[in-house]
Amino acid sequence: MAQASRAATMRMLVPWLAGLVLLAGCGGKKRAPAAPARDAAAPGAWQTQAWPMTRGGKELQGRVHDRVTQHPVVEWSYRVKGAVTSEAAVANGVLVFGTDEGTVHAVDWQTRQPRWQVATKDTVEACPAIAADRVLVGSNDGEFRALDLTTGRQLWQLKGQEKFPTGGTLVSGPDTNEEWILVNGYDGVSHCQRIEDGSEVWQHESGDYINGSPAVLDGGLMAFGGCDAVIHVIHLKDGSGLRKLTTDAQIIRSLASWNGTLYGVNYANQLVAAEAKADKLSWVYENDGAQFLTSPGVDEALVYAGSRDKHLHALDRLTGKPVWKFKTGGRVESSPLVFDDAVVFGSSDGRLYALDKRDGREIWRLDLGENLAVAPAFAAGRIVIGGGEGTLFVIKEGDGK
Repeated sequence: MAQASRAATMRMLVPWLAGLVLLAGCGGKKRAPAAPARDAAAPGAWQTQAWPMTRGGKELQGRVHDRVTQHPVVEWSYRVKGAVTSEAAVANGVLVFGTDEGTVHAVDWQTRQPRWQVATKDTVEACPAIAADRVLVGSNDGEFRALDLTTGRQLWQLKGQEKFPTGGTLVSGPDTNEEWILVNGYDGVSHCQRIEDGSEVWQHESGDYINGSPAVLDGGLMAFGGCDAVIHVIHLKDGSGLRKLTTDAQIIRSLASWNGTLYGVNYANQLVAAEAKADKLSWVYENDGAQFLTSPGVDEALVYAGSRDKHLHALDRLTGKPVWKFKTGGRVESSPLVFDDAVVFGSSDGRLYALDKRDGREIWRLDLGENLAVAPAFAAGRIVIGGGEGTLFVIKEGDGK
């Protein structure tokens, strides 16, 4: 079992930090098929070379079409002031993430040196999106910004009535060559803006708070859940509503989509599935007495979610029947990263875990010594995850010794 050499001497000074925002939240081109398995250690073997937006792609699956690292070691780390509160984005030679100090950090992927920092007026818990020559990122100060990838200079901004707590989703316009960014505001407004100049394509008002990013489906649709306990399915072209699917409680994280089916968690301790073009939920799984805390990860067979009960749960994607669960030493608020052969996630116990997808057997754990409440990212063979004490960890394949 691989272990990090770093001792966890200051374990969990702020073990509840990233979860606090979540728990207060409701209070007031089609992906190519997976490549054949290849030797993960071979040069150029990694199919996933970038992580340009939250959950890795517009379907928000957290899916990685690669095999997991077998002997993880921290290749390098980057220290900042405050807790790392956002999932990282990696693309075009830059790694970008946010902190509870309200700062957006851009780090050169090769030199590991800071490229720029941009201060906002509140926590940045939204995962940045990287599109060509710019970074698009929301802040809890109520502004969504487009920043120059090289310098951090602000190019345009979108002002909301409330915070922007979740990452934007990059898409191409269905009937145009324009590049769009879809972003939900906590004020209940879903926005579609042109990446080039920030001009509005459309708005859709849901009528209640939104905590999740927009998930894009085949057939020109997108979906998100809200604090109205509703899964909203709308047309990508113009933002007009298609249908509403009601659940038993507020939906508190991003949905994941797979072949037209949506998966989400709510405040009723439920993980639910719904067909985007159906009139009712496909199935509901209730976790007795413990709330799910993560956006779901999903693959061909299973859907995965972490919980306040300190477990990662795996359910059959088609039926919602539990397949296995794995207990950690703390709450699981880190949304799972789903590889071809494993699922990886962090826990508030300070450890990053890799489990065999088939049966939940532990493959390895890596003790990083900080609360791991944000989702891991993956690019060019590296797992990237931020900690509650201000360390951004970049983890690679070790030599197994």
